[in-house]
Amino acid sequence: MRPGPLRFAGRGSPLSARQKQTKWIRVDRERVFGITSCVYQALAVLVLRSVHAQHVPQTCTRVHASRRMRTARRAPSCFETHRSALSLWTHRFRAAMLLSMRTKIQRGCGMRARDSRCKRACLVARTALAVCFGATVAGVAAARAEPTFPSKPIHISVPYGAGGVADLTMRLLAQKLTERTKQQVVIENRPGAGGLLSAKAVLEAPADGYTLGVIGNGQAIGMSLFKARPYNVLSDFTLVSMTASFEMLLAVKADSALKTLQDVVAAARKNPKQLNFGAINPGSTQNLSAHLLKQVSGADVTIIPYKTTPDLVTAVLRGDVDLGFDFYAGLQAVISDNKVRIIATSGEERNPLLGDVPTAKESGFPDYVVTSWNGLASAAGMPADTLAILNQHINAALSDEKLQATASALGMDARGSTPEEMRERMAADVKKWAAVIDKAGIEKQ
Repeated sequence: MRPGPLRFAGRGSPLSARQKQTKWIRVDRERVFGITSCVYQALAVLVLRSVHAQHVPQTCTRVHASRRMRTARRAPSCFETHRSALSLWTHRFRAAMLLSMRTKIQRGCGMRARDSRCKRACLVARTALAVCFGATVAGVAAARAEPTFPSKPIHISVPYGAGGVADLTMRLLAQKLTERTKQQVVIENRPGAGGLLSAKAVLEAPADGYTLGVIGNGQAIGMSLFKARPYNVLSDFTLVSMTASFEMLLAVKADSALKTLQDVVAAARKNPKQLNFGAINPGSTQNLSAHLLKQVSGADVTIIPYKTTPDLVTAVLRGDVDLGFDFYAGLQAVISDNKVRIIATSGEERNPLLGDVPTAKESGFPDYVVTSWNGLASAAGMPADTLAILNQHINAALSDEKLQATASALGMDARGSTPEEMRERMAADVKKWAAVIDKAGIEKQ
């Protein structure tokens, strides 16, 4: 028969010398080791709960109904599995320690006890303790071993048609990202509506890093060009990294009498409204670049918009416009055939493909600097660790020598950035182009 709680004699009962030496007087062994095991169990459960909160999917959480907590039927979570093992071994630990306790008390009371029983109890207690800690550590290790970002394909939404500068940049980047992450990176072209279709697809997707969109100075211009913009490019997106930049080329017909940018401005000042500048689409970077040159130089010229780059090139070749504005990718063919001549570029530095062509700054117009750029962004709220990993992958991919060479051949400078640098550039361009649009009197769409 199992003895009940063992206490020493009450007040007034004589105690032997052996009894006085023991420290278990008037202490319930159940209470002592009950408290001990509960404290240990609480500490272990706290560790497991910490792991569970960070790594167990939301489908493993409990469902509240009315005022009662009901557990939905599902497979046991990682946390619950370790909690069950913990409860079992805590019970064994507690029982073993009670057995050891009883043996010690019996010895303290001078009662006969077997050493083997005590040793066995201590061994079981130590085993239980080790297994409990082992279960906890195993849970942490299992949680840390879960797949890290990215663990599935990444989709990049491009707000332009296939074959454009932004599309070519993203396809080069997608190839390198696929090689680095071992996950497919898919390009999805969504042209139209001034980039709103692409932006909508990105903003409606989860901010988990698996749906990205191409944004850049085009979206910065849109902040001031449209009356009702359904999003704010600075607050509704998580800006990840810049990807590429490219300057504007100022082109004239090969046999034009205008040899330099100073010649163009001088002719425009001498003959107001006689010279024509050509660029695509009102409100585009090319079109606003023409307006900016008009503003900083004081040249009184007429700016003629065209629907496409081929239409613009045709107008330059026929002499319909005296100066055309476009990127290297759009003018590459006629440059190679010597049908047009580039008299200046709009970047901070000379284009390595056009080493003999000066910048507008070198030509005497220091305020004329235009660098178009693209970058990647997701919906606002991307976790910081995911953002850091994604930014690291993008910058590493852009530093690839083959990608750099291919981008350079297309007239692009493939270069990444930090999220903070991209945000600073976006904010600066929003302010810059808003001033150009207001001064040019361009009607908001």
